[in-house]
Formats: sequence, C-alpha cells, structure tokens
Amino acid sequence: MNNETAKKPLLAVRDLTLDIATPNGTVRILEDVALEVHPGEIVGIVGESGSGKSMTALSVLRILPPTAKIVSGGIDFEGVDLATLSARRMRSIRGRRIAMVFQDHMTTLDPVITIGAQIVEAYRIHHPRSSRADAHARMVETLTQVGVLDAVERAKQYPHQWSGGMRQRAVIAMALINDPDLIIADEPTTALDVTIQAEILAVLRELRDRRDLSILLITHDMGVIADMADRIVVMKEGKIVETAEVHALFSSPQHPYTQKLLDAVPRPSAEVSEVAQPEAAEPAVLEVENLVVEYNRTWRRKGFHAVDDVSFSVPKGKVVGLVGESGSGKSTIGKAIVGLAPITSGHIRVGGVELKELRGSAARKASETYGMVFQDPASSLNPRMTIGECIGEPLVAHRQSMSRTARRERVVELLEQVELPAAWVTRFPHELSGGQRQRVGVARALALEPELLIADEPTSALDVSVQAAVLDVFQELQQRLGFSCLFISHDLAVVELLSESVVVLQRGQIVEQGDARSVLNAPQTEYARRLVDAAPLPDPARQRARHLTTITTA
Repeated sequence: MNNETAKKPLLAVRDLTLDIATPNGTVRILEDVALEVHPGEIVGIVGESGSGKSMTALSVLRILPPTAKIVSGGIDFEGVDLATLSARRMRSIRGRRIAMVFQDHMTTLDPVITIGAQIVEAYRIHHPRSSRADAHARMVETLTQVGVLDAVERAKQYPHQWSGGMRQRAVIAMALINDPDLIIADEPTTALDVTIQAEILAVLRELRDRRDLSILLITHDMGVIADMADRIVVMKEGKIVETAEVHALFSSPQHPYTQKLLDAVPRPSAEVSEVAQPEAAEPAVLEVENLVVEYNRTWRRKGFHAVDDVSFSVPKGKVVGLVGESGSGKSTIGKAIVGLAPITSGHIRVGGVELKELRGSAARKASETYGMVFQDPASSLNPRMTIGECIGEPLVAHRQSMSRTARRERVVELLEQVELPAAWVTRFPHELSGGQRQRVGVARALALEPELLIADEPTSALDVSVQAAVLDVFQELQQRLGFSCLFISHDLAVVELLSESVVVLQRGQIVEQGDARSVLNAPQTEYARRLVDAAPLPDPARQRARHLTTITTA
C-alpha cells in the first residue's frame, strides 16, 4: 500500500458512546470509544467479558439490540458515517464491504442446508444478477482459498458432517465470498483446539497478506493477539484504557489494567530444567489400567474406540495433566472414572478400590472418594437452586445423618475456602459471574473431602484474569487440602503451571507421558511437538520468529 493510503484509515470509530435501556434504567455500555483500522492492518481488541469488545463490533455493523442507542460519536468507513446511514444503505455494506466471523460456528450455520448452498446464498444476496453457475464457482474458489480440500464434494455436505475447525473455515469463506475490505472476527478460535486454532489463524494471516485485507480481531486470548495483531486496543468497562503497537504493549504496558491482563497470562517456561527425582514413589490415588471405552454404532457397524488401551496413574497429592485435541478421549476418560461413560474393558481404581464392578451402595460409597469440576459452570449448576443448595447437594445425598445446621456450616466453610462471601448462600447461579460460578463448582466437588478431583477444562470458558484468579484458588486449595487431581485441558501453559506430570492423548491412545516441563518443552513425539508448536505464545517477538522458522523450513 502507498503512504497516502496507509495514513488514511479504512475504519475510524470516533468517540462512540452507546446506551442500552433496561427495566432498571439506562446503562452506558460504551463511552468515548475511538479506534482506527488501516488497510491491510490487523487491530486486536482485548478485555474481560463485559468490557465492550463485542458491542463495539456490533456497533460498526449496526446489528445492535433494539434497546441500544448511539448517543454520540461516529463510525466512519471510507468517509461514510455508518452511525447515520439508512438501513437500506447499511445492508449494502454489511456482508459485502464489512463482514463478520462469529465465535460459534454451530449457530452461524444452518444445520439443514448444505455448506455450499449457505455460502452461495451469502454471495447472491449482494450479487442478485449472478448466475447459479458463477455463484457456485465463486463458492468453490473461496472454500479452496480457506484450505478446504476437494471443495466441490465437501460443499455438498451439511454442517454436522464437518469438524469444528472445518466449520469455522466455512464461516470465514462465507465472510470472504463478497471480497470485503474489512473482516470483524469475534473470538474466532475460542472453541477450537490449539492445532486447529493455529490453522485458522494461519488462514487469516495469509488472506490479509494476499488480499490486503483489514481485520478487527476481538479476543481474550493474549497469545492470539501476540500472534496476529499489529496494534492492540485494551478495553475496560466500556472505555479504551490503552492503545499501542503490539511489541510496545507487551514489552512496556502503560495502564495498570493492561499490566494486570498480561500478568495473568500463564506462560510456558523457555527451557527444561533438571527434574527433581522423588525420594520415594508416592502411592497412586488413581490407577487407570488398559482402559477401553467403546461406543456402539448403528447399522451393525463396528464400534468406535473413544479410549483404546490407556494406562496411567495419579500419585497421592499430585496433579497430572491430560492433554490432546478434541476427540482424543480426554473428557471420555474423566467421565469413565466418575461413571458417566461405559467401561468396555480395563481397570479404574481409586484409593485401591476397583470401580468397574461396584454396584448399589458400594458404588455410592466409592463415589464419595472423587469429585468432578465441569467445563461449563452455567450448565453444571441447577439454575433453580441457590448457591448454598448447589454446594450442599452432595452432603444431602451422602451425609444424610448430618444436621441442617452442620450442613449449612460446611457450605459456608466451602464458600470461604474458594474465597466467596458466606452471604452468597442465598444467591442463584445467574447472579454470579463465570469465574464465581466455577469457584462454586470447585466448592461442590470438594464438599465430601474427596481424595481425587477430576477437572475437565475448568477454565477454558473464562477470561484470562478470571482464569488466573480461579487457578490461584485451585492451587492454594490443592496444596492445603492435599487432594490428587486429573487436570484435563487443551491449554498447555495452564497444564505446565499446575501439573507435575502430563499424559498426551491422540485418537484415544497415549503417545507420550512424563514430567510436565520435559514433555511440554522438549516433546519426543511428532504429535506432542505439533501440539506445543501450535500453542500461541504471549510474546509477539517469539511468535513472529516461529512464523519465520515455519516459512524457511517449508
């Protein structure tokens, strides 16, 4: 691009202030928001949930809720103020000049229409005079550009026949088919594994370079921002608190809130230190031996092995990380341990007790020795029960002789352990934030003082600063109470932070296991190396050096 073009922004949000009317009065969502995106530039917006990131994007596209009102400011796109544009003119820009990639590909795509037909529809809305043949050819070309092989045949399939990463490619193709100047990507990789995330980010980078495309990237993942952005806008409570070039922001953040965000990011160690040898082998609280979990298929097809001959153990008082891509069998193992997935063969022992053969009261008694923290705190807590009732539910089921007073005291004690106010026993889950609900999930899992905790992606849905707070509570509790933990996650930095050892799964089988720092910093298998290399580092210099290495070795 020439110097004149570089100086003139493609998009300029000028002192934008936005209010939303609620039953309790008007709430200010955005206040004096100002940012620019130049041609060919990637600008990242970061901040916690509720900071105004997504509302800024929705304001640019004018797809705000009916109760929202732009109070002041403007949104200039190539000299046109989108804030005052008529609905008809806005429709001609939205989807054609400015397109959006949403976070949830499952809700973006229609489940009963083929992928190809949906992308063709997005094209013909803005090109009504194009022939079906031309639109189909354009669709195939765009799918190929985003890395879909055999696009002609794949386009005939439905969304459920595509993997999560492939569906996100389809959503990107739908955004690109009209050759927009600006793409707004709202958490485009949040729900994806690190390897799939790396592929999607590579697609966006390549499209930016080839098309001189501008991207407004919204995310809470500082590693993704370090990987992708040229400039960064930091938002807090509807206001911009800092704007800086990516290297400057990561090396010397100016605002205390930016410093807090960066300090909260788990960072993988740069090198492998000598592993301290244990004085004596710790007894295993959890033993998984030759575990096979098979799911039957219909039409007499051979069953599918979700877990295939897996063996590992979790020593007393230790944390073992379980990592791998979606479909690798991580969550299935966790569910099998707590009786939520069928065990086809093999053994699972907790505290030396074989769980597979237990029935009735014996199984009920054994279940007191383990607890589980689920990924989504919103769906794992009963919305009709108070926080006190949610935490006390295991006590009602397993401590029937416990008096109501003693149960209430235990619930208050658990709330205090996870650093929540005792007065919150009367609140309901919807009154708490995501991080607070996850603390309640931890408290409930610890209610019966289990020997073993299964934590299945407990922080993946949380913002980085909220995640850090939850992990701090978890670490403090684990060290003080001494429970063992199987920590299931796709976030390798978090696993390295918490775990003494790690097990790497691929397609239901263990491909590598050992000391966490050794495995995650010097992996011995190709698959483990691919996982480690795919995880974005919260360091723009190291991230760009990775890209150069990839280019020179390709």
